[in-house]
Amino acid sequence: MRMGLALRHAAAIAVTAFAVLPIVFVVSAALDPIGTLSSVTLVPRGAGLGNSERLFTTTPFWTWYRNSVVISLLTSVLAVAVAALAAYAFSRFRFAGRRAGLVSLLVIQAFPQFLAIVPLYVIFSVISDNWPAFGLNSVWGVVLLYIGGQVGVNTWLMKGFFDSIPRELDDAMQIDGCTPTQAFLRVILPLAAPVLAISGLLVFIATINEFLIASVFLTGDDARTLAVGLFGLLADQRNANFGMFAVGTLLTAIPTVAVFQFLQRYIVHGLTAGAVKG
Repeated sequence: MRMGLALRHAAAIAVTAFAVLPIVFVVSAALDPIGTLSSVTLVPRGAGLGNSERLFTTTPFWTWYRNSVVISLLTSVLAVAVAALAAYAFSRFRFAGRRAGLVSLLVIQAFPQFLAIVPLYVIFSVISDNWPAFGLNSVWGVVLLYIGGQVGVNTWLMKGFFDSIPRELDDAMQIDGCTPTQAFLRVILPLAAPVLAISGLLVFIATINEFLIASVFLTGDDARTLAVGLFGLLADQRNANFGMFAVGTLLTAIPTVAVFQFLQRYIVHGLTAGAVKG
């Protein structure tokens, strides 16, 4: 009995240490006054905010920060909205090409998005000549790219959840005089709050950390995201700028934590809405 309890405690401590030590290392690097990779220790001497001051004064960090947050929020909201509409159509309606559409979405997700970077770059180069607001180095251009990459998997995720909602609720609403659109907005969406929140959170995390597409389509100094900007700090002077890089990574986690805390109540409320009170 005691041996089993000791093993469980040891396993819990090992898992906690595995999760916490990288965070402690990054915090130590951010506070290290030398700010180099070779000088990082878990308890830095003369810890201070020098790396933060260097990051804010020598780089357009807040521009990168704003671009990342705006792009991630827009992508999350629009991707969830489009995926919810598509999932509701696939779940509740029967039409020609329904099965082929579902299979196509599934097959497309099997191919990495970076395989289409070259043709997409050519397409957006042409778009830049006619509609610069949706072309290269534009927020909306990258948002459209990210939405295209996120809609497929989220459509399948939401469709599975919509299928679990009884159709009798839709029929009851329509008997009362509601249209399918009103039934979707007043019944399906409130009941689907957990899956909408989870999808939005996953899209936000994937977008704010995305590097490959952002590095190709956002090359201007004022259009870079956090991933591209922070990578530039390490491209030439990996050792010297590691302290600033650590500060940037810590600040990058703030929007993700904030979005999670905001959406957590919807996830918990949806999971406990059907619980039986004793």
